[in-house]
Amino acid sequence: MFADRTIEDGALRSRWLPQESNAHTLIGIIVLAVLAGIVVPFYADAMDYRFARLLALPAFLVFGFLLLFNRLFLLGLIIVFRSAGDIVLDTTRFSLGGYETGVGGLINLCVILLACMLVIEKPSRLPKKMVMAWLPFLLVAAFGVALAPSKGDAIRTYLTLLSYFAMFVAAFYFVQSPLDFRKCVKLVLWSSAIPALYAPVDVLLHAGAGGAEGFRLQSTFTHPNIMAFYLTLIISLTLFTLKDKVLRPSGAGRVGLTLYMIYLFVLLVLTQTRSAWIACLLLFVFYALLFERRYLIYLLALPVVALLVPEIRDRLVDLGSGNEAVGYAKLNSFAWRLQIWESGLQWMQPMRYLFGYGIDGFRVYSPIFFEAANKINWGAHNVYVQWFFDAGAIGLVAYLWLYARTAFFIRQLARRDKLAAFIAIAIVIVYLVVSSSDNMFGYLVFNWYFWFTVGAACALAAGVQTKRATQATREKSEDGPPARTPPGDVRGDVHGEQGEGRTKLRRHQLRAAGRP
Repeated sequence: MFADRTIEDGALRSRWLPQESNAHTLIGIIVLAVLAGIVVPFYADAMDYRFARLLALPAFLVFGFLLLFNRLFLLGLIIVFRSAGDIVLDTTRFSLGGYETGVGGLINLCVILLACMLVIEKPSRLPKKMVMAWLPFLLVAAFGVALAPSKGDAIRTYLTLLSYFAMFVAAFYFVQSPLDFRKCVKLVLWSSAIPALYAPVDVLLHAGAGGAEGFRLQSTFTHPNIMAFYLTLIISLTLFTLKDKVLRPSGAGRVGLTLYMIYLFVLLVLTQTRSAWIACLLLFVFYALLFERRYLIYLLALPVVALLVPEIRDRLVDLGSGNEAVGYAKLNSFAWRLQIWESGLQWMQPMRYLFGYGIDGFRVYSPIFFEAANKINWGAHNVYVQWFFDAGAIGLVAYLWLYARTAFFIRQLARRDKLAAFIAIAIVIVYLVVSSSDNMFGYLVFNWYFWFTVGAACALAAGVQTKRATQATREKSEDGPPARTPPGDVRGDVHGEQGEGRTKLRRHQLRAAGRP
């Protein structure tokens, strides 16, 4: 009994406490303790004794300890709860050196450090092909920081892009099997619980406020568009879970997931984000064409049903008016986008076509070239226009290269798990579609979930690729020539004759089967 207890204590210690050999862990704990002791006396005064801001230091300590002790557990917590974080994290913001930061910035930094530590510990888990897919994009973005008109904002944007890469990388340390991939899908699905539950509260609090576009649901997010694209991702993963043949949900589970998906569709309609509606429609059209053709019948009836919903009908009718460029207030959203794209591209100097104006250049210069800006720094609402303006033709090629390589890598998964490959590639294609009408770079929370999901699919594809390579090597070794033995070795000659006989027998069997 005492021996068992000793073993259990040892396992618990190895999981939650640093080993004596982990010098960097012990040093990290000492540094955290010293920093806390130095900062605490001055921290309350600096934060003006506001409760939400005071939470930043305890959060820093908690993140620091979890980062040292259990990185994957910390990442799991971030995935489950980050979707509900904006509504709280915005209250923790404070000014530091002229720039606002808070617990949200701390979490971003924590994710980047977490990914770095995982890679340093086990670099072999991350395929070089995926690093090479991201490397041109990150290098071009780094060069864009050097050219940027506003260095502080550009650095912050670059760190945001690095956090997307960090979420992608971290997924490779979560997923080692098809079951792990499905656990990641469940983590992302569970992250939708709080936003879905809070959505009715948002409706009750703000539905009567109205506005130029009427009420638009945003729940725990900072903008309705972020909520809409997040819902599109969750609906995609819910469809995968319903149709998955590896882990089939029970009868009650299928009913619950179906009802939940219907509820998510209602929330998506309330966001009034037309590009997200189109993205969701494309997802189901692709699924119907590849898996269940009967879905096409339902999709044909969908436009008729959609026009009966006032929110959808009004948003679609809005596109038929306000197409004259008289001013932002009199333009519909599509005509306004066309005007700002045209203004920005015409204002660009030809010498800037190759490398652009630097990160966030479009937003900084938009009040200059866009007459309807009204002294507001507008984003391009189009990733391709924005990235061409900011990073030039080289940056745009690097951006497209990233998604092309990612989709091609996932394509290898189709032989083993066709549904998982389809969902992941469809998510990538849909992302590229909606990038033509929205500032996708700025939607941090959605991008984290998007890249974590895509990274999990790439990790699953990498596992399939490794198994295939191992199997090919094994078959090659089995079919190879017999081992040569020294002359005069009778035992070796006997084994050599037996090996040659087995090789001849296998060749005979292959010829009989019609194979060369």
